[in-house]
Amino acid sequence: MSEQLRRHALAVIQPPFDGTAPPDWVRRQLAQGLGGVCLFARNTPDPVTTARLTAALRAEAPHAVIAADEEGGAVTRLESATGSSWPGNGALGRIGDPALTRAVAAEAGAFLAGAGITLAYAPTADVTSDPRNPVIGIRSFGTDAADVAEHTAAYVTGLQSAGVAACAKHFPGHGDTALDSHHDLPVLRVDQDLLDRRELLPFRAAIAAGVRTVMAGHLLLPALDPDRPASLSPTLITGLLREHLGFRGAVVTDALEMGAVARGRGLPELAVRAVAAGADLLCLGARHTDEDTVLAVRDALVAAVRDGSLGEERLTEAAARVPAVALAPPAAGRPGAPDAPLGADAAARALDLRAPGRAPGTPLLAGRPVVVTFDVPRSIAVGRRTPWGIADLVAARLPGTVALTLDPDSCDDAHFDVVLAHPDRPLVLVVRDAARHPWIADAVARLLARRPDAGIVEMGLPGPGPEAGWRLDTYGPSLASARAAVDLLLGT
Repeated sequence: MSEQLRRHALAVIQPPFDGTAPPDWVRRQLAQGLGGVCLFARNTPDPVTTARLTAALRAEAPHAVIAADEEGGAVTRLESATGSSWPGNGALGRIGDPALTRAVAAEAGAFLAGAGITLAYAPTADVTSDPRNPVIGIRSFGTDAADVAEHTAAYVTGLQSAGVAACAKHFPGHGDTALDSHHDLPVLRVDQDLLDRRELLPFRAAIAAGVRTVMAGHLLLPALDPDRPASLSPTLITGLLREHLGFRGAVVTDALEMGAVARGRGLPELAVRAVAAGADLLCLGARHTDEDTVLAVRDALVAAVRDGSLGEERLTEAAARVPAVALAPPAAGRPGAPDAPLGADAAARALDLRAPGRAPGTPLLAGRPVVVTFDVPRSIAVGRRTPWGIADLVAARLPGTVALTLDPDSCDDAHFDVVLAHPDRPLVLVVRDAARHPWIADAVARLLARRPDAGIVEMGLPGPGPEAGWRLDTYGPSLASARAAVDLLLGT
């Protein structure tokens, strides 16, 4: 019984690790019942290496859940070195064609399946309601709950048609908050009526579409549980998600190392509370890449069963749900470079160009431009490694392009003089979520006062801004969106 209890405890844990080959401790714990792993950019430098890694993991445990936080758009792990070949939810929601969303998700899912991924932490089912939100924004399909619901269901259907389990996140809804749960505890201040009409609508649609997993977010919903975040709340996981919405799949926690829940608490304590609340799979996060952490969480779950603070039947139920996440026994990976024609087409269709007096097809960048990128801090969800912007792509097409970068410390007259040192060249200001960053809005306004013909390329969530010579919204910073933007600006 003790051995079975330990295996059940291991089954619900999903740790990270370092490297592009399974460490000995990961192999050992998989053989002893570890339910799966979560891969990050450090594990997945290219599709062939990723497929080799997943095959090695599966050699130890054929039904292990191998997950990656792969949304397309701003959030990619398998293409972190280049940027995603697929536009994200913001671009797909802008187009407004659920059939295209389903097809793009199927195309991205085929790429993931070829690399041996069995669970993608996508799609984001949050409704963007607060423009100040620092972590959702362009990762959402939009601001209208019905539209978000329709695209969420389409994405789930498309991704799972490729054999990769989907995950609707961040339950019960992270879009109407102004804090990033990686650092602080967001509060969703809505009543039951608004919750049903807005936040829960996409999750209902995902469940109706057969989504295999739902991720419980680290956010407080005082109207239903004023004391515990959703990821630790039986009221929200067992009561709202399972009993009220009827979800029967696996509930995954957002990373337990995140600041919203981790302050003053260790992972073992959080793990026990999450499973007791109704969670089935514990995502530990990215930092704890050691066997001791896994064993500490395992032992805490076992001890909680023995002292009665966690029911054994609850742990057994959770452990049984984990291998059922996979849609079918995983086949051998067929790795390959991304082949994303639909992704490229979707990125182009999402573009919104406002250029008064410009004839269709006329290049906006004739000659060698000056491209200025405003370097904004990125959330942990997006990651620090993934490049964004159009400067390198423009320079490859127009040799002699001047590429400059500004940050909050370099928005002064001296740097502006460098930016404006080529008055005969087109000036392009590349921003990301400019409306959320007063320093960007101020810098752009000052530059436009001296160069009113300059253009703006917004690669984040569009918002109000000063008048420019022209403006292009891409609805996301993916490589696909950047390429589409450059093609449009060059008239190709």
